[in-house]
Amino acid sequence: MSPDSIAIFHSNDRMPRNGDTTFPFRQDSALFYLSGLDQEETVIVLFPDCIKDGFHEVAFIRRTNDHLAIWEGEALSKEQARKISGIEKIFWLDEMDTVLHELILLAKRVYVNLNEHDRFNSDVPDRNLRFTRQLQSRYPAHKFHRAQPILKKLMMIKQPYEVEIIRQAIDITGHAFQRVLEFVRPGVMEFEVEAEITHEFIRRRANGHAYEPIVASGKNNCILHYIKNNQPCMAGDLVLLDFGAEYANYAADLSRTIPVNGQFTERQRMVYDAVLRVLRRASNLLVPGVTLDDYHREVGQLMESELLELGLLDKTDIKNQDEKRPAYKKYFMHGTSHHLGLGVHDLSNRYDPIQAGMLFTCEPAIYIPEEGFGIRLENDILVTDHGPVDLMDRIPIEADEIEMLMNAPVLG
Repeated sequence: MSPDSIAIFHSNDRMPRNGDTTFPFRQDSALFYLSGLDQEETVIVLFPDCIKDGFHEVAFIRRTNDHLAIWEGEALSKEQARKISGIEKIFWLDEMDTVLHELILLAKRVYVNLNEHDRFNSDVPDRNLRFTRQLQSRYPAHKFHRAQPILKKLMMIKQPYEVEIIRQAIDITGHAFQRVLEFVRPGVMEFEVEAEITHEFIRRRANGHAYEPIVASGKNNCILHYIKNNQPCMAGDLVLLDFGAEYANYAADLSRTIPVNGQFTERQRMVYDAVLRVLRRASNLLVPGVTLDDYHREVGQLMESELLELGLLDKTDIKNQDEKRPAYKKYFMHGTSHHLGLGVHDLSNRYDPIQAGMLFTCEPAIYIPEEGFGIRLENDILVTDHGPVDLMDRIPIEADEIEMLMNAPVLG
């Protein structure tokens, strides 16, 4: 941060659902990343240059009482908050106005944490935005700065302990996929498959799903964000699965496409193997120094070659293609990789070159609506100075292994 600056981070809201109920609470990723405090109505304040002794880091947490303890369970004590966060100065939230007012007057600049994901757009102002507007009205002579450009640089590079937590999320996700392979057969409903995944997540202590799961059978394969999950899985069709466990607030992100009856058709197998080849080659391109724009262009060339071999494109298509809309985009219209971490689309700057410690998904796909199916495969790849590391290399992905596991007798 610039000198003489204070930074303020709020927890997420408890979002109203209906009547007097709320949606399950999920902590703001920035606050959790900086403090480890996973409780609503929490604020942390960072003031490195504060001249008031002991106020370089401050946290405010909700004051508990006997009534709340009976109805909602015990909230964090000050001592617990100190132990979790490492922040010594802990105040109750109802003390914040007085304490924070003095600290802001000692600062020249205020950093605020607003959602700056370039694909985010919401009519609902969150707690950080509402509080920022209050601060700007109350302290109009202060300079306000954005916290997220700094957070992005920090959060894109995963620390070893973060990687271990994500490995745990991936391990849970892998167990759920194994359960799906044993369960899927002609006639089951998409929501039954989702239920099997959810069961495995909960029994292995995941928070739940890192995002809305996709269980897309038949022609639903070709709907990129299909989440209705309410159709039957029919013999001869494929089921495209896109799901991931959230563990300790960190996400896994897996895609697999499997045959409902346990056997790919010849054409399905051809397309499957083509997508898998692109995934293998694309994963190897995730190395330090490469830009995501260059990476995606190279993956596009790999996909173009596979689509030519499959007869989905011909040389005339390539010759006449628009540079801004390459021909391969007809069958592979989304990006190949995004950052992964505390969010499934993690906080990041897509224009920074790839660096060691970054964690990406790699998810090539081919969607062929005219043939009634699509295939997407996805693994999570850690960038290192010694080459990419596939964190999902133990989760079955080869077509032969998928068929073998789906046709193996289920014991007990």
